[in-house]
Amino acid sequence: MITVFNLCKSYDSIEALKGISFDIQKGEFYGLLGPNGAGKTTTISILSTILKPDQGEVTIAGFDLQKNPMECKKHIGVVPQELALYNDLTAYANLQFWGSLYDISATTLNTRIDETLHLFGLYDRRNDKVKTYSGGMKRRINIASALLHRPDVLFMDEPTVGIDPQSRNLIFEVMEKLHKEGMTIVYTTHYMEEAERLCNRIGIIDKGRIIAQGTLDELKSSSDIDETIMITFSNLTDTHYDRLAESFDVSKAGDHAIRFISKAVQRDLSVIILKCHEAGLDITDVSIQKINLETIFLRLTGKQLRD
Repeated sequence: MITVFNLCKSYDSIEALKGISFDIQKGEFYGLLGPNGAGKTTTISILSTILKPDQGEVTIAGFDLQKNPMECKKHIGVVPQELALYNDLTAYANLQFWGSLYDISATTLNTRIDETLHLFGLYDRRNDKVKTYSGGMKRRINIASALLHRPDVLFMDEPTVGIDPQSRNLIFEVMEKLHKEGMTIVYTTHYMEEAERLCNRIGIIDKGRIIAQGTLDELKSSSDIDETIMITFSNLTDTHYDRLAESFDVSKAGDHAIRFISKAVQRDLSVIILKCHEAGLDITDVSIQKINLETIFLRLTGKQLRD
């Protein structure tokens, strides 16, 4: 559905994209993650025809983005970071305006507006001005406006920033429904749990380059990160530590805790606890840090997603 090859973009002396390449299959939910300034928004802006690249090739639904931008636009919907709404118009009027930009008959458009308002739980507030809406409600209308022409591809640039949990969960449910129905979705976010929940495949971008790509399981297996078991004791001594170090890959975590490195927590946990009891140690707490998207991201970029 989308092919990106050697995409480059600079702003004066700053290289925002340094030759990135990736493919997104039809019906895929693709997450693009990276720290601030990594190139996520620049990539989305180019794919959605807002920016022109300095170099590279993009095809969307079989059309070359440079040669046939209007054909590409027919196939895409765009949910930008910034709200694209008219506060002094009602939600219904906003959707009528944005829907009128596409080749949709008035009857069809009105039907789709009603359907979309129901989908986002805002039909009862359709005649209220957008300026009376909460931040979460505005976000929902912002997404709704990108769906009226029934796009094959939906670009979403951090669509849940600063909204309430209820709106976020409703947006998730709508996105999962659209994905199940076959829509291709490209999604950037600052929230790791969103990407883990929603995305089939994830690309991690940093300093204008794609540094890793794959399913969550593929990213886990290709990383060199081990799971850890942190155990706190009430009576830990150096002698206890030395004894355990003979059997396990361990490191101290303060005066009262030991960090056990594990390739398979489910297999190792019971063995470790048994050895601790045999050593005469009294356990007060056990915690497990499994490999997740955040630990992979931190290892690859050295940054928190919000840095």
